[in-house]
Amino acid sequence: MKHLIAILLFMAVGSLHVSATDVSYTREDSLFVCRLLQEAKRTNNASTLFFARKFLNQPYVAHTLEVYDDERLVINTRELDCTTLVENVVALTLCARHRKTSFADFVSTLRTLRYRGGVLDGYPSRLHYFSDWILDKQRMGLVEEVQTPNPPFTAVQQLNINFMSQHPNAYKALKNHPGLVSIISRQEAELTGKTFRYIPKRQVMKINSTNLRKAVRDGDIICLTTNMKGLDIAHLGFAVWKPDGLHLLNASSVHKRVEEDPVLFREYIQQRTTFTGIRVVRVVGK
Repeated sequence: MKHLIAILLFMAVGSLHVSATDVSYTREDSLFVCRLLQEAKRTNNASTLFFARKFLNQPYVAHTLEVYDDERLVINTRELDCTTLVENVVALTLCARHRKTSFADFVSTLRTLRYRGGVLDGYPSRLHYFSDWILDKQRMGLVEEVQTPNPPFTAVQQLNINFMSQHPNAYKALKNHPGLVSIISRQEAELTGKTFRYIPKRQVMKINSTNLRKAVRDGDIICLTTNMKGLDIAHLGFAVWKPDGLHLLNASSVHKRVEEDPVLFREYIQQRTTFTGIRVVRVVGK
């Protein structure tokens, strides 16, 4: 109720920025979200690609969630990185599938996606590693990780996670609050050793593979696995099948915008030596 009251007050005064307890957003964000949800209802379109394409050409900006010293639900639809693009799109998709059209609905859904068990309880409650995000949202019945058939899911990723605890100065919250590092380290230890089937790069290269087309659908979340020490997933995007093959819709740090990459995905992944393959996640919702 207090969030709804804050939203109504915000709309009444036309403030450029609102922070209602632990929520932060701008008027532009709320109007954008409501317009998209109304359009989805009017056109009866609740696909992930419908929403993902509404973000095309928005600028890529890193660290948009690291605004405050305390953890808040930061909503920024104007500047995105690969993770916030996925979170915003999935939140919109879930709202639309349940015929929810208010900004308060979106706020609640985004909170549910971003935090462990949907509960915001400080910086460590945010799901910083995407493997953790997948496991938590799968438990909540919001997504499912696709790990069959074999082929193309011929490889197994065994996690060895420690990047954040080994590089605390790269994270504003950990640098400012060293006591949080031990909590993050415990979370990393819980992830370490878990295994997941994925499609290795060599299988992705077989772009005309019937099995690949069956395994990866339009709008699936593509999670690029990596050989970078201490990490699990290095990049995220959405699968787009075109007549010439698979493409990636993503917030590109190279091109500094959200784009539907014109390059075939097999060429995209081939050009990046740190990517080892892909895990596939599908939005299901309850």
